[in-house]
Amino acid sequence: MPKRIMTQLTRRVPPALHYPAYRAYWLGLLASVSGFQMLRFGQYWLIYQLTGSPLALGYVGLASGVSAIGLNLFGGVVADRFDQRRLIMTTQSLTAGLIFVLATLTLLDTVQVWHVVLIAFGVGGVEAFDGPARQVLYPHLIDRRVMVSAVALNSAIWQGTRIMAPAVAGFIIAWAGTAVAFYLAGLGFFIMTAMMYRLQVPRIARRVRGSAVHDIVEGLTFIRQHSVFSFLIAMTFFNSFFGLAYIMLMPVLAVDILHVGANGQGLLMSVGGVASLLTTLCLSSRRHVGSQGWLIIGGGVMSGLAVATLGLTSAFVGSFALALAIMFVIGICNTTYTTSIQSSLQMLVPDVMRGRVMGFYGMTYNMTPLGGMLAGALAGLISTPLAITVGGLAVAAFAIGPGMMNWEVRRLGALLRQVEKATASGMNKRRPSASTADD
Repeated sequence: MPKRIMTQLTRRVPPALHYPAYRAYWLGLLASVSGFQMLRFGQYWLIYQLTGSPLALGYVGLASGVSAIGLNLFGGVVADRFDQRRLIMTTQSLTAGLIFVLATLTLLDTVQVWHVVLIAFGVGGVEAFDGPARQVLYPHLIDRRVMVSAVALNSAIWQGTRIMAPAVAGFIIAWAGTAVAFYLAGLGFFIMTAMMYRLQVPRIARRVRGSAVHDIVEGLTFIRQHSVFSFLIAMTFFNSFFGLAYIMLMPVLAVDILHVGANGQGLLMSVGGVASLLTTLCLSSRRHVGSQGWLIIGGGVMSGLAVATLGLTSAFVGSFALALAIMFVIGICNTTYTTSIQSSLQMLVPDVMRGRVMGFYGMTYNMTPLGGMLAGALAGLISTPLAITVGGLAVAAFAIGPGMMNWEVRRLGALLRQVEKATASGMNKRRPSASTADD
């Protein structure tokens, strides 16, 4: 009986967690992302305490986004050229160091607005190199046939900490002060550094060709010449720039349109976060890619239409209960197709191009603050609900148009199943037990 129970429990563990190297990486990532979420919460809290200005909050997000967008392509080149494990150790240590500087300035009560903005700029710049390195490394810790599970587990960390970490950070700030919250945030990055130091990874082939600019051009040319990669990255851009703009407008929607105040806004965001987390946990148990093409197209259409519905119903119905239900649907649909996009990219991209392709992919995520600024300007012209509606319709239209017309996207599931079969037969296989670290 105990053996039978143990077998059943093992089967319920997400497939990617059966790989010891990935399991160690995942635990380190959990600590690092938790630290990042606490840092972001603390930064916004501190800057508002210093200035009392909502506009100053935008400076922090903009500083981080600009540096990340500007350096992401170079980060992808570096990830393709150098030892990713050591690169992650370096970036995580640098981020921890920047956070500790901010914590010490806060503790000594000498922190100023420009300190917070400058450190946000530095953290964003370091993230531009850290993100592509992580995207290159973890696919080598698993078999590609469990890629969907690994991507979903990574996403579950972001979704789960988005719900829990701000609450923990708020409690720590109230109990022990903002500086302590920053020190704990930095500790999360050092934990990731320690996990990477002990991690044993396979040798990853790297090649150096020409200048960094040449490598960037080569990567962009590769994406342009392969319509599947072009569509998947463009879909991510539309989601970040248009589809997520409603997050920046949520305070206006909650206070001025739905009249539910800050508590209602928090509940709306929490419902969306819970739906996203449940979806990622469900996807993490998948052992096969399924019909990824239709999941991406259908999920994009449904997510976009759900966002548009949120805007329209808020304006013409004004029901808070209905808005909560729509936010739950948005969380499910958005997570389904964004997870499918990332897992498809990871399975199909050649190893020698992985850093540059995933660096460009990661750059699209940093477009959200810029999309929020555009949505804010549009809201001033046509109202907040209609601005949200326009963003949702843009996502749905792109999924229906280029997605349905792209033959390779429609047969994406078949392409991924070929990769699965090749993996099962021994081609491109990643062993569960990793080899010695590349020292």
